[in-house]
Amino acid sequence: MIRPATPGDAPAVAPLLILAMDHIAGIFAGSSNYADAIPFFERFFKAGQNQYGYDNTIVFEEEDKVIGSITGYDGALLHQLRKPVLDLLQKSRPDFHPSDETEAGEYYIDCVNVHPDHQGKGIGKKLIQAFCEKAASLGHPRVGLIVDQVNPAAKRLYENLGFRIVGEKDFMGHRYHHMVLEVTPR
Repeated sequence: MIRPATPGDAPAVAPLLILAMDHIAGIFAGSSNYADAIPFFERFFKAGQNQYGYDNTIVFEEEDKVIGSITGYDGALLHQLRKPVLDLLQKSRPDFHPSDETEAGEYYIDCVNVHPDHQGKGIGKKLIQAFCEKAASLGHPRVGLIVDQVNPAAKRLYENLGFRIVGEKDFMGHRYHHMVLEVTPR
């Protein structure tokens, strides 16, 4: 079942966010052990009103367990949603100023992942489709995302769903394809 996330989903979703974010989770945790970022993501997920909040997340639940999630938001709100996260990170690293990974005019997929025991079953595809339907229902004509150029499997998945490359972005030390999908607003 696909449903909106709740604050109570934090223990299941935080590790999924880390899987999706990979090296970025390590940057946020200040550690090479990405799991050290779990409390960070649980905190922001539960709080809401930020780019990793439950209110910007859809989950895939099976047998009362969250096994997949997708987090995203209106790209025009990036700075507003990122502010609480940056405020905390900049307490220990005042010079931390990441570039923008999204922009106005797109409903942005920030993180999508499925628990490793459930990958390959089409759950990620269903979450992406649900997110695109949400974007259309909110009146957005375009869904955007970035995919690391060293992850061709993810790029193929998005291409198979109709996303196309519209550019490149440097973000947090990696080079990404900027991909978009046009949707029909409702």
